[in-house]
Amino acid sequence: RPSPIVHGQDVWYELEARRDHMERLLRLQTLSTTYEDSNNVNVAAMATNSRVLGSSRSTSNPDYAADNALAEGRDKRKSKLDEELNKLGIDPNEMEHNPEQFGTAAMRTYNSFLLPKSKGALAVAESPTRARVVANNISFLLREFKADQEEWLRNVDRNRAEAVSKSDEKIGVKHPVVIVLDNVRSAHNVGNILRLAEAAQVESVRLCGMTPRPPHPKIMKTAMGAAEFVDVGDADASTLQTVLDLKAKGYDVYGVETTETAITLWDAPISSSNNPVAFVFGNELIGVDVEVLEECKNIISLPTYGNKNSLNIATCVGIVAWDYLRRGAT
Repeated sequence: RPSPIVHGQDVWYELEARRDHMERLLRLQTLSTTYEDSNNVNVAAMATNSRVLGSSRSTSNPDYAADNALAEGRDKRKSKLDEELNKLGIDPNEMEHNPEQFGTAAMRTYNSFLLPKSKGALAVAESPTRARVVANNISFLLREFKADQEEWLRNVDRNRAEAVSKSDEKIGVKHPVVIVLDNVRSAHNVGNILRLAEAAQVESVRLCGMTPRPPHPKIMKTAMGAAEFVDVGDADASTLQTVLDLKAKGYDVYGVETTETAITLWDAPISSSNNPVAFVFGNELIGVDVEVLEECKNIISLPTYGNKNSLNIATCVGIVAWDYLRRGAT
């Protein structure tokens, strides 16, 4: 399935439209050739029913869904909502293109008003005062998001100060390891990885691209209080730039990916030098970006012995990190 995170919004619109169109054609062909019309069912009519065929009901891009009544009036609704947001001192364009706002409650509310998913929701969105109500709701959600971010930063500072002041000297000693996450999709996975990183005392976890960042509630749930103790890097850094910066600082960078040229983790000469290391883990669907892999010193993979050739990314991070520590590289 196409993803706005991986492919970008414009490409995503086209890919999603093509996918929906192909699904209709293929399912219509299947129904036409295999269905026994004992009940005089109109197969062509079934092919246009997205609920029967299971195709997407998305109205994400009206340019590719001109016949979808729910997408009609999107531009007008957007203009009205943007006008109300500007009255409240909120720049809609800045909000839409701010990576930190991706997937937040404010952006979900904004998009739901522009692209309602039902006739009832469309009727509500078209009411005269609805844009003002939604704008006020978005304003509150943005303030709430900012407050959560500020509280998160205060917790980070306090917890790290406490860690430094602990009498047990082993707490706070970092291993020369950096975990790089390349457009990882799942916030739950990110939370698990931060928990692993704190337990392993790695230097940092770089959350690159559209990887969710703390204090995302799903991250905080699975991190179990560990997220405040882990350095998560610059929010604006791309994976490629992060890797190039690490290489410039003397890190040996390894991509963790299943490719024809990958070396198994057991055979990889990771601890053969005294350089600090970085491991790059990719998106759950498409893995590590090819340009990033080309900058890696080596590509390593975990051997698998079942029908599946991949593991959950958080599980993979744990295995790779602890194998490195097992080798005695400190």
